[in-house]
Amino acid sequence: MQEQPASQQDYSLGIIPPVQPKAPWRVKSVEALDGFRLKITFMDGLEGFADLSTLVSSQDAGVFAPLAQPNRFREVMVESGAVAWPEGPDLAPDALYNSISKQGIWIA
Repeated sequence: MQEQPASQQDYSLGIIPPVQPKAPWRVKSVEALDGFRLKITFMDGLEGFADLSTLVSSQDAGVFAPLAQPNRFREVMVESGAVAWPEGPDLAPDALYNSISKQGIWIA
């Protein structure tokens, strides 16, 4: 195998655009609120809330248990169109969308 000279760069990574989910039920933005709640905006403009207060304090919280720490909960982000936390759980965007479109809120 022949090595590339150090002056040559591999531009192939710049050719493939990043994934940009566009389905209406994909999450566009998320904001952590007090009381372990989230404000979620979807790609089609639908907005609503997710209430995780019962889940994170439950004895059966499992992978969601670390989110009971407010600082950790506030690390929420959008990753590939889903609500997620760094090195942690994520929430199914289609389930969030279905509940929020009907009731304005998803309760875990």
